[in-house]
Amino acid sequence: MRKLLFITLSIQFIAGAALAQVYKGQVDSTLLPGLSPHYQDEFTFDKCTNPALWNSQKGLHVGFGSTDALYFRTEVPEMKEELSWSGNGWKGERLNAQVLVWSADTLEQVRFKVNDLVGNNGNKISNDHIQLNMVRYVLANYPYGASNVTCGDTPYKNGFLMPDRFEKFNRFDVPGKTVRPVWISLDIPSVTRPGHYKGIINVSAKGFETTLKVDIDVQNQLLPPPHEWQYRLDLWQNPWVLAWDNHLEPWSEEHKLLLKKHLKLYADAGGKYITTYAVNSPWSDNSYTIEGGMIESTKQKNGSWKFDYKIFDEYVELAMSVGIDKAITVYTPLPGGYRFRYMDEKTGNYVTESWPPTSEKFKAYWNPFLNDLRAHLIKKGWLNKTYIGINESAMDETMAAIKVVRSNWPNWKITYAGDWHPELNDLLNDYCFLSGKESPMEVVKNRAAKGFTTTYYVCCNPPKPNNFLFSPPIEGQWISWYASAYGYNGFLRWAYDAWPQDPTRDARHGSWASGDCYLVYPGANSGIRFEKLRQGISDYEKIRILRKLASASPDKKSKALMSQLDEHLSTLTTEHGFNEDTLKKQVYEGEGMIRKLSERLIRKN
Repeated sequence: MRKLLFITLSIQFIAGAALAQVYKGQVDSTLLPGLSPHYQDEFTFDKCTNPALWNSQKGLHVGFGSTDALYFRTEVPEMKEELSWSGNGWKGERLNAQVLVWSADTLEQVRFKVNDLVGNNGNKISNDHIQLNMVRYVLANYPYGASNVTCGDTPYKNGFLMPDRFEKFNRFDVPGKTVRPVWISLDIPSVTRPGHYKGIINVSAKGFETTLKVDIDVQNQLLPPPHEWQYRLDLWQNPWVLAWDNHLEPWSEEHKLLLKKHLKLYADAGGKYITTYAVNSPWSDNSYTIEGGMIESTKQKNGSWKFDYKIFDEYVELAMSVGIDKAITVYTPLPGGYRFRYMDEKTGNYVTESWPPTSEKFKAYWNPFLNDLRAHLIKKGWLNKTYIGINESAMDETMAAIKVVRSNWPNWKITYAGDWHPELNDLLNDYCFLSGKESPMEVVKNRAAKGFTTTYYVCCNPPKPNNFLFSPPIEGQWISWYASAYGYNGFLRWAYDAWPQDPTRDARHGSWASGDCYLVYPGANSGIRFEKLRQGISDYEKIRILRKLASASPDKKSKALMSQLDEHLSTLTTEHGFNEDTLKKQVYEGEGMIRKLSERLIRKN
């Protein structure tokens, strides 16, 4: 017995000593990340606020919801099971619809079969023009419709799951007591014969099936392809994120192949500006994946500067190849902390220095760089569409930088995003005001008369309207209705794709409100926010086209209807409460006016 006790104690002593031993590469157990048995396409941490409502939701439930509502994963949808949907649009326009599938029971292998839409005259809209995407849920740091958003940390300790990310599917399961939204994008071909079209969508799951009806009117007006839209959409890009997300060497052929697909989404929404960087990490390292420099600066042994445009040229040419070719912005004379990185030929090392715009070192670098850049742009044929970009900088710094740029060559185009400052008005070819910090409308009109362009933007502020993950969807569409009402040429936002650590599932990053950093997802996938922004842009284009047609029309009724639409638009410039129902009313009433005016112009022209 004593021998057995001795052996047991010895084993315990040896085991304890082994556990107490420190090994090379050891990580404290409290720092180890948790492990899941399988990858989750979306998080499922949310809990229903009223579980009893699920008691009456047995079996397959399907219905059309609103594209201006977000439906939560574990909440019974507050809607009737509407099995039909009707829409109205122009040739070349995209129509959006949203279908919800839910049940108290687990639904297996839910499938959608989309049929052609058939017109009264026998014409068809092929189902190839109808795209379906499952809507995935993404984690946010504010609740739906929050109005207490700041550029600092969120006051909420909890997270909130919001539907946004699109994902292609063949079939899917719906766990019991959950909801799955499906987004429908119907692109009306430009050659479609005007008229009334009907079709059905078959929805089935194991043991269940139902039919949805689709009914649309195609008006005899044409919306041009996005490349021809005049709306100036400027979503800042960070091409390095694709290399990081896919574990690729930046600017490898594989990286550029993915970039082309990724940028096509931006081009198809009417994207006009190509974001390029003359400096490394222009925004104070605030992105999860840092934006690198596209133009390599080398200080040679004799003290002169040499510039390599390889990456710059490749990116611009790639963007232009998919239709983004109206403007190139080169950022920036004013990077965060005035930090400029260059290669020192003597040592072979990168050197980072701080050059305020009033310093002699700033001038000693920017003058030869601008001379070389201008020569390069002339050679490439890009000079007239290139802007030197300055962003949200103090007035004295901005003025000093502009002075250096214009002293170098008075015809440099300059774009600036920030608050309205009267002293900058005649210095900027392209001025983008922060929403709520804008000039009077008369200034925008006068700038247009001088040939200048003026846009506006939102960022981590204002709280409303915005494109946050938790913003009411109508805000994304309303943004461009407001642009039309105010006389703006378009809209800007940082950023198109500044993805955080886990962009497909978790939109949180630093102190930013979720969704502030990006509008699209890896895999060139869109989402509700991006589609609603695109919808508003197409509305802007329709208003622009109708205004031109009405102006040229001899029909007094058409002119009267256009005046009514303009009068309605004027209400958007004075209503700044940004109440969700008010925004919906403004957009819906405006859409009705567009339909009436479109039809009148068809009959009288």
